[in-house]
Amino acid sequence: MRVLAIHERSVPISRYQDPVLPSGGLTTSIVAIETDATRDGRTVVGYGFASIGRFAQGGLIRERFAPRLLAADPRDYTDGDGNLDPSRAWTVMMRGEKPGGHGERCVAVGTLDMALWDAAAKAGGLPLHRFLAESLGGRARPMPAVPVYAGGGYPYPQDDVARLGDEMRRLADLGYSRAKIKIGSAPLAQDVKRIDAAQRALPHGGALAVDAMNAYALDEALEAAAALSPLGLWWLEDVCDPLAFDELSAVAAAYPRPIAAGEALFSVAEAKLLDQHGGLRRDRDILLFDPAHCYGLPGYLRIVEALEASGWPRAAFWPHGGHLFTLHVAAALGLGGAEVNPLCFRPFGGLSDGAAPMGGRAAPPESAGIGFETRAELAALFRSLG
Repeated sequence: MRVLAIHERSVPISRYQDPVLPSGGLTTSIVAIETDATRDGRTVVGYGFASIGRFAQGGLIRERFAPRLLAADPRDYTDGDGNLDPSRAWTVMMRGEKPGGHGERCVAVGTLDMALWDAAAKAGGLPLHRFLAESLGGRARPMPAVPVYAGGGYPYPQDDVARLGDEMRRLADLGYSRAKIKIGSAPLAQDVKRIDAAQRALPHGGALAVDAMNAYALDEALEAAAALSPLGLWWLEDVCDPLAFDELSAVAAAYPRPIAAGEALFSVAEAKLLDQHGGLRRDRDILLFDPAHCYGLPGYLRIVEALEASGWPRAAFWPHGGHLFTLHVAAALGLGGAEVNPLCFRPFGGLSDGAAPMGGRAAPPESAGIGFETRAELAALFRSLG
């Protein structure tokens, strides 16, 4: 099985269901990896994108990592039967890379890695969660459906609290019993009003998580922890700078409810530092590493294995992203759950067209590969790559 061509393009994405609202110029990279394999009479093409929240990585993909795959001997990225092996392809992409300096090269690698897994699973005729579980053998703990929550709740430029309440009611109507909103960009008193509006709109108590998007300095974080402690939040996420482990540890000592962290960390070395110095508690806290941002699945698996070995349960892992790829990963590995973005980051976020969570859980699609084709708008976007 040979990689014949790699197509890439940067595309805009919005944090809002209404893309007219300003969203900070956010972009992502989409890629298509064309192979010489066929399945059911169709050429096998793997699709991937740069997940959500880190901007497009076109330069690194086009100039650095895609050329390594295209120039490699197919024997370097296939298994003994000639099938595409994403782990071996990952090693080809990382040739010559020095340790450290993660920057956002990890996202470029993760984007291509996603497409490689999609292609490999399609060639094998399996949905990704089944293909991945078979590939990992004893390291996988698959489950048929994954606990999920709805991501969203970004501040609106006008009528913020009212529109947030409407959004949460819409999510509840779609079947989501848990949700996450953003805080940290407004005064704390305003954020408390947002939390109250969101909690009132959800069907159950203790079902709301909040994400401060790494906005707080230490004094602000401690003030927020004191104000939010009585509110019964599901978790408090990304409180301070991702590498300010001493500050996070101070917040963890002051905040008795669960804390979530790790979304903006990209390597196993950083994950170990978070574990050793972040003050997190294995009995309640949440780990949010994004598989596509952690150098793809090979990097993410190293993080899971390292932290599991240090005492973290797999139930603590809730991968960031909010799309079908992370749903497959959570299902294959038996993780705690996964984020879903049903209203924002179109067309990437959300479940398959027509699918909805049942009892707080969602199953990944059973079509071969990741199943991006089960989302009509997203399938059309990927096909436009050629």
